[in-house]
Amino acid sequence: MSLIPENARQAARQVICPQCKGAAVYAPSNPFRPFCSERCKNVDLGAWASEDFRLPDQGAAEDQLTDPGSLQ
Repeated sequence: MSLIPENARQAARQVICPQCKGAAVYAPSNPFRPFCSERCKNVDLGAWASEDFRLPDQGAAEDQLTDPGSLQ
């Protein structure tokens, strides 16, 4: 017997888990959403913590570059 009402189970949206690419329920019944499991959520968190995921450095724009001697 499921604790989730039948109409709520039918309305639950299926998404692709960003970590393992498996099916994941995107609903309040899944505390790990958008991940399929706690393991996938923790693997993703670990990748962020070890800086495997990074945004590219755009560097300073030319108009932001100044000569330190010109500020005096």
